[in-house]
Amino acid sequence: MAATAPAVAAPAAEPAPLAGGTLALLTIGLALGTFMEVLDTSIANVAVPTISGSLGVATSQGTWVISSYSVASAIAVPLTGWLARRVGEVRLFTLSVLLFSIASALCGFAQNFESLIAFRLLQGLVSGPMVPLSQTILMRSYPPEKRGLALGLWAMTVIVAPIFGPVMGGWITDNYTWPWIFYINVPIGLFSAACAYVLLRGRETKTTKQRIDAVGLALLVSGVSCLQMMLDLGKDRDWFNSNFIVALAIIAVVSIAFLLVWEMTEKEPVIDLSLFKDRNFALGVLIISFGFMAFFGSVVIFPLWLQTVMGYTAGLAGLATAPVGLLALVLSPMIGRNMHRLNLRMVASFAFVVFAFVSFWNSTFTLDVPFNHVIWPRIVQGIGVACFFVPMTTITLSSVSDERLASASGLSNFFRTLSGAIGTAISTTYWENDTIYHHAVLTESVSTYAPNTTAYSDSLTALGFAGQSTTAQLNQIVTQQAYMMATNDFFRISCVAFIVLAALVWITKPRKGAGPSLGH
Repeated sequence: MAATAPAVAAPAAEPAPLAGGTLALLTIGLALGTFMEVLDTSIANVAVPTISGSLGVATSQGTWVISSYSVASAIAVPLTGWLARRVGEVRLFTLSVLLFSIASALCGFAQNFESLIAFRLLQGLVSGPMVPLSQTILMRSYPPEKRGLALGLWAMTVIVAPIFGPVMGGWITDNYTWPWIFYINVPIGLFSAACAYVLLRGRETKTTKQRIDAVGLALLVSGVSCLQMMLDLGKDRDWFNSNFIVALAIIAVVSIAFLLVWEMTEKEPVIDLSLFKDRNFALGVLIISFGFMAFFGSVVIFPLWLQTVMGYTAGLAGLATAPVGLLALVLSPMIGRNMHRLNLRMVASFAFVVFAFVSFWNSTFTLDVPFNHVIWPRIVQGIGVACFFVPMTTITLSSVSDERLASASGLSNFFRTLSGAIGTAISTTYWENDTIYHHAVLTESVSTYAPNTTAYSDSLTALGFAGQSTTAQLNQIVTQQAYMMATNDFFRISCVAFIVLAALVWITKPRKGAGPSLGH
């Protein structure tokens, strides 16, 4: 009797896509989990003075409420792929959301500043996998022809959450107490975790036993944490005039340099840098990073200008900023649904043109611009937001294989969030330095011999100002004008940056009709 060939086990089939109410409920659950995590990167910003006063620390110390979270999250995000391979994507996402909810509750219960910082560190560490895995799981759960829609829905929450964060944070702080900034995460997190656990049972991804790359992990923690701390604290400590910032910069550069060398030669790296060998992934990450750097700069400077120069309250500034999310909410799913029909480079390039137009529009503002004129550029900017993120993410992931999608999503999200921090640091530092420059130039024109100064001083005198009060009023006017001129300069530079990015998009080479499909 002839010997029979040994049977070869067939590879496990990919679970069938979800449909109907199950898919809709999963989408809502994952979207809320993503929204909650991204919201926490900005919701506490406006509450820092209140938290500092409540816990008896200076406002400068209170900023650690923000920094501790961002540092821990920055460390955890690039570990997503490695952790998912060991634990499983569904299990890791569910566990992350549950731990995030618990850490949020602990932040609200914190009785002193030290415990709040410790719980914020914990919250940031467990939050890392939530955003990239929500993206990966959502795309796996949709039919191939609708994965563009899935990406559009996911992008909608990621982009809109940071914009609404300060608005919600200000409203909660004004009407309730600051712990509720963290308490609101608990029911949302429990719902999101329940959706993932119940609806995704039997859809867990394959796990592998990988040894811990201890050297790579240590270099990642030291390099990324020092870099994030440098970006968060640099402006307040006058950047490289501070020995502490210099030390952070040196540690960050040395650690990241050694990390790159180590990970490229390690058999089981904690970060899969070989992903950057893929042209579309490398160029997509580069363009998304610079795009977010420029976009987040404007997101930060715009409300600062409204509050510092125009005298808006935090709530009113939030209302003026929020309309950017209106068209983004409507258009993101529409663009995602029609992704396979669109020229992705054309859509992304159009997005940067819209951003450039809005930046130029902002650069024409003056000190007497009315509220309704402030809102219109924000509404138009929503078109660019929808056209930017979905196509660029599709280009970035278009040729990434199924088993590497979690790693790719983690890396791309890491660079996106890091570039947002870099954009914030650069924009605020430039804005303040440019204001100082314009103030010095304008002051040279203020003289008792200048006709304009004399006429204005006479007007102040007629209103009852005299002596030092006249000088103070003149200085206030000069300062306002200096801030306005610096704001206009910033948006002109942003306009040029977006035009360059609109051209840079065309060096990518997505497949014709490419969508965010898996398994290439």
